[in-house]
Amino acid sequence: MGLFTRDIKTMNDLFIHQLQDIYYAEQQLVKALPKMADKASDKQLKQDFLTHLDETKVHVQRLEQVFQMHGAQVKAVDCPAIDGIIEEADEVTGEVADKAVLDAALINAAQAAEHYEIARYGSLIAWARQLGRTDCASILQKTLDEEKKCDQKLTSLAEGKVNLRAAS
Repeated sequence: MGLFTRDIKTMNDLFIHQLQDIYYAEQQLVKALPKMADKASDKQLKQDFLTHLDETKVHVQRLEQVFQMHGAQVKAVDCPAIDGIIEEADEVTGEVADKAVLDAALINAAQAAEHYEIARYGSLIAWARQLGRTDCASILQKTLDEEKKCDQKLTSLAEGKVNLRAAS
């Protein structure tokens, strides 16, 4: 089902579709984060990726909980956006020989994924509230807060030392 197909007729249909989209995205990130951690040379970056991997596994579980609470089938739909973000990250990081520059590229790739997730979760929370599902919204809000915190940690790490090392 594509985003603008006739299968999406109501706000509820849109909500479920976007849940399926972010569910797929989170599952893909569970696969990508260990690879990113392996490529990272900065110890803090490596640890942040592994910590976020654990959080991402919880995000998948929370989404499953929201599906169940909402009475919807737990199902993923292909998300070309996250596939593109991961593919681009693989291409860019595969071309970088300098480890310091590679760490900067990894942060950039991770933040692209985080920003995608932040956008999706923000919409899902607003839609859940509109649908009268504040219970679902509060679970999704926990994940949004963690995604924002991860993005902030990546920014601090990049600006604090990784980008400086990469530029020297």
